[in-house]
Amino acid sequence: MDTIKDIWFDVNRIYMKTDAGKTFSRPLEAFPLLKDASDKDRLNFKIGKFGDDVRWESLDEDIHISSFFDTAEPDYENEIAMIFKRFPQLNVSEVARSMGINKSLLSKYIYGIKNPSEQRKQQIKEALHVLGEELIAV
Repeated sequence: MDTIKDIWFDVNRIYMKTDAGKTFSRPLEAFPLLKDASDKDRLNFKIGKFGDDVRWESLDEDIHISSFFDTAEPDYENEIAMIFKRFPQLNVSEVARSMGINKSLLSKYIYGIKNPSEQRKQQIKEALHVLGEELIAV
């Protein structure tokens, strides 16, 4: 099995090179903590002892080599992305917290890396409606 030899970034992607000389990349949207991190934090990583994972201690983020084999690209035109694009003042962390889900998961829905079920889409919309009702009450 290939092992990780190097990790690097450009503006929109993370890259991984294996000991076999293969290069893989993923959009940073697939890893919201890395997307939001500073360049300094991104470069502060350690490749695991067995070469099959990467750890960013300061970000509390781990990525397994298998994550690079996924070929899904972001769908920026999905319904959830369009809602958050229309209202950039929405705080993703707070919306996720109000729903009882992880910010990273909501970010993946927003960036189109993961597709929420119809039930989850409705749950997101309901959380936003509750926020709207609270704003109206002000």
